[in-house]
Amino acid sequence: MNALVLGQQQDISKDVVRDYQYAGAVHILAVSGLHVGIILFFITFLLRPLSNSKSNRIIKLIITIILLCSYGILAGLSASITRSVVMFVFVAIGRHLKRSVNIYNTLLVSILMILLFKPSFLFDVGFQLSYTALFFIVWLQPVLVSIWSPKNNFVRYYFWTPLTVSFAAQIGTLPICIYYFHQTSLLFFITNLIILPVIGLILGFGIVVMLFAASNYVWQPALKLLELSIWLLNKIVHYIASFENFVIKDIPVTFYIMASMFLLFITWTIWFKKPSFYKLIIAFISIISFQIAIFQANYSNEKANEFIVFSKSRISIITERKGTEVNVYSNDSILKNINDNLAIKSYLIANFSKVKSTKQVSNLYYFKGKKILVIDSSAVYLNDKRPDVLILRNSPKISLERVFKSWKPEIVVFDASNYKSYVKIWKKTCAKEKIPFHATAEKGFYKL
Repeated sequence: MNALVLGQQQDISKDVVRDYQYAGAVHILAVSGLHVGIILFFITFLLRPLSNSKSNRIIKLIITIILLCSYGILAGLSASITRSVVMFVFVAIGRHLKRSVNIYNTLLVSILMILLFKPSFLFDVGFQLSYTALFFIVWLQPVLVSIWSPKNNFVRYYFWTPLTVSFAAQIGTLPICIYYFHQTSLLFFITNLIILPVIGLILGFGIVVMLFAASNYVWQPALKLLELSIWLLNKIVHYIASFENFVIKDIPVTFYIMASMFLLFITWTIWFKKPSFYKLIIAFISIISFQIAIFQANYSNEKANEFIVFSKSRISIITERKGTEVNVYSNDSILKNINDNLAIKSYLIANFSKVKSTKQVSNLYYFKGKKILVIDSSAVYLNDKRPDVLILRNSPKISLERVFKSWKPEIVVFDASNYKSYVKIWKKTCAKEKIPFHATAEKGFYKL
């Protein structure tokens, strides 16, 4: 219930989280518009006894906004929670003013409001997925619904509508999911078809039980029923996730391929909504652009030549890539389990590459005419090497001021295996000597 209501997943086992990922239902464990919408419905229900006088309507609005914002703070104000709370605050204001809420205006205003106070959310994966999913639900779902109009209301509202909503969201977020996570599940429509109709009931019931529990009152029959519901939900998800052949993994996608996929979806949807010859031409051009993006990715990766210092806490990982072959340098624990290392695995998939060799980190590298010196915890180095790039790892006890008296590198790189206190001193020394520096723990990987 902590995960379902508050988005707190730290107490859930990795196996359960993996089941939700493989079943295409991991969004249920992250607080989103579904959760905030249920909270708004619950608040509206509690405030219904108040009359609709002008003063009471203002009081209702103020209480609603305060409770929604309080819930957002309680749930951690992640990108998806912030987006959902801001959106539903505007919905509540629109209802108070008795005006129809234009969802596109609400989307744009909520994006503007959030980014004014937190510009970094623009680069948050959850933020990108949330708004992309919502846009495609609003824009594409009516098109999908129009394909078939069931006469039976049960089929329409409990089968076809949830399926089209799920399909629209999945199509919209597919390029981003593949770009960041390199995998997608084909089981999402089955999972959402089974889970979505009941998840609202579980969430609503769970919130009531948790409110009673917060008041030091536990109604045992309700608690047992809730426990049984969540157990059954997990069993259903586990069964669906067991069909791993429907989970497509290790999909390499570049930024340009992702952009061309969006162009492909958008142009063909525009043509389908209102077909015309010119729209069809543009739609076919989007197919050509998608093919060009794939050819460009293959060509650029075959010609690539780069040296990378990864940002991995307490661990040093260095890779040297020539074309599609990668040499990995690290310690024994990483090299023995290299196939399970997510950082290296993601890098290989994203760059269409494979591991050529694995070796221990050495003290000297030569790359594209640059001399790279690595100083580790032994603090052993040769003054006559005079490197172009100096890499410090595993917190060596050295004085950079003394080093800079002998030679001055073009840049100093501190990887994430160093103590923060050491990095702080080294940064001051580099700034004093006017030598550029790069701390991977703060700026991410360093690439040459």
